[in-house]
Amino acid sequence: QMQLVESGGGLVQSGGSLRLSCAASGRTFGDYAMGWFRQAPGKGREFVARISMSTGRTRYGDFVKGRFLIARVSAKNTVDLQMNSLKPEDTAEYYCAAYRNSLSKDPDYWGQGTQVTVSS
Repeated sequence: QMQLVESGGGLVQSGGSLRLSCAASGRTFGDYAMGWFRQAPGKGREFVARISMSTGRTRYGDFVKGRFLIARVSAKNTVDLQMNSLKPEDTAEYYCAAYRNSLSKDPDYWGQGTQVTVSS
């Protein structure tokens, strides 16, 4: 089993920045990936970004449009999500996710979530 713990959420004004971090512990896999999803009230869970922990290859959700950057610290099994130019519509619970294989479509593990609130 892999455990994921998020940190870094909070309240920020529109146009501001936040950095989320996620640390993985327990069992890890040679070619695994980590990423982020979010869920706003009354909406479904939305893909934000993911990164291969072995190659560093990244993917982003269409809405990101260069505002967010996902980065890995492989030696620490940690992934950061730097969020810039935040908008009120970015308000959501953000969940860290991990994939056993970097080619997997769906996450195998989830964190508990961290709240991000962007005020207008």
